Amino acid sequence: MTTLWRALTDPPLPRLPGAAEELLRELDAPPRLAAHLRAVHDAALGVLGWLRDRHPAVPVDHEAVRYGAATHDVGKCLHPAELSGPGSAHEEAGHQLLLARGVPERLARFARTHGSWTEAGTTFEDHLVSLTDKVWKAKRVPDLEQLVVDRLTGAAPGWQVFMELDDLLTAVAGRADDRLAFQNAYPAATFPH
Repeated sequence: MTTLWRALTDPPLPRLPGAAEELLRELDAPPRLAAHLRAVHDAALGVLGWLRDRHPAVPVDHEAVRYGAATHDVGKCLHPAELSGPGSAHEEAGHQLLLARGVPERLARFARTHGSWTEAGTTFEDHLVSLTDKVWKAKRVPDLEQLVVDRLTGAAPGWQVFMELDDLLTAVAGRADDRLAFQNAYPAATFPH
């Protein structure tokens, strides 16, 4: 059993959508990248569950958010130095990689948008993927959170939505140490089998 396989399947985090898992195996992704994507996907599942329960009338493409969380950093297969250091070359590279593999734009875009959530034309789903890419490790970004609150404000007052979202993100962030330990248990480099 390879380290990548273990990073994709070991408990306790939920597994990625099948298409994302298959893509990472085909790319022979670095195990740490697979573990990171599972950690972000886990956070996304928490946010999506909350949206389904607390804001069921708000339209959101759950499949796209799950896929986006599961593949947003796929460009790091091409730019592995960005697994352990700064850089954004992986964003456009990941977007192009997904498109070249036949992934529809509605799913591939997250590789490009997860780090540029302030740009014009980003969607609620883009904001959710960006949010979960931050909160999985307990990083809070008030401006990003406000974009989500603004989208959800309507039936409930903004202050109430803000407080509910804050409670959710505090709970999601509360598992950050476990997610970080899971991610860091896997090597950043792919080794020969």
